[in-house]
Amino acid sequence: MTSAKKELSSEQHTLYIESVNEKKSVIDKSKNIYKIVPKHRNYRLFIGRFKELKKGLHAVFNELLQAQENDTLEFRINSGGGFIVEGQQFYNIIEEKFPNNVTAYLDNVGYSMGALLFCMASKRVVFPHSDFMFHNYSGGAFGKGGELKSKIKHRSKVIEQFFYDIIVKKGFLSKVEFEKMLIGQDFWMDTKELCKRGIATHVIVNGKELTAKEYLKYLKRKKKGK
Repeated sequence: MTSAKKELSSEQHTLYIESVNEKKSVIDKSKNIYKIVPKHRNYRLFIGRFKELKKGLHAVFNELLQAQENDTLEFRINSGGGFIVEGQQFYNIIEEKFPNNVTAYLDNVGYSMGALLFCMASKRVVFPHSDFMFHNYSGGAFGKGGELKSKIKHRSKVIEQFFYDIIVKKGFLSKVEFEKMLIGQDFWMDTKELCKRGIATHVIVNGKELTAKEYLKYLKRKKKGK
């Protein structure tokens, strides 16, 4: 049983917090094997643009920092991207409070920073018409002439390493593809491609959650049935 506890809204994102009571789920009834899910809180965050210009995300991040060991984080992503620094803040929150305990739903587009946030989750769920895109960052710099070059060089190094750790180390793009991305190539992917690359771990079809492998088999059966 769950009960809504709190809602927090920024300009672009909305956080809902639910208290979830302890429950017992069946693993193997014949062997009397069950899994106990302890009482916890689930943080469900609806993600829009990464472009907080007024209120910022302090209230949302402060709430997430209250998370305890068994609490879970769920992203519902429908985002065209935005500021990388906001995405990096989410990454740090995940590292600190929700390691291996994040589920992301691609609901319905994840481009640029929206795609990277999706990749940060340990369980990544898509739908048959989800849409996804990796590309390199865009931006600018202000300051004295002599400072601009060093600032751009430094930020490029930091951001590219951030991208590399999320995209290449997890095997979502090859090193060759990543180099192409850095010089301007966009990588657009549909649900099938997301499953083949392992970016998506699950797909929801007609109310049923399939693994990525099950979904690819489902597509083959569907094609043969035509």
